[in-house]
Amino acid sequence: MNKLITVFFLALALTLSACNTLKGVGQDLQKAGEKIEDAAKK
Repeated sequence: MNKLITVFFLALALTLSACNTLKGVGQDLQKAGEKIEDAAKK
């Protein structure tokens, strides 16, 4: 269980460090939401 938690937080840290800013995180989430919305429309 501890390994799973460690892997989760490591992946989260890598994801957030790739964005550099909270604005970047927001833009990434917005793009992901748009793709999900487009897929739901099909």
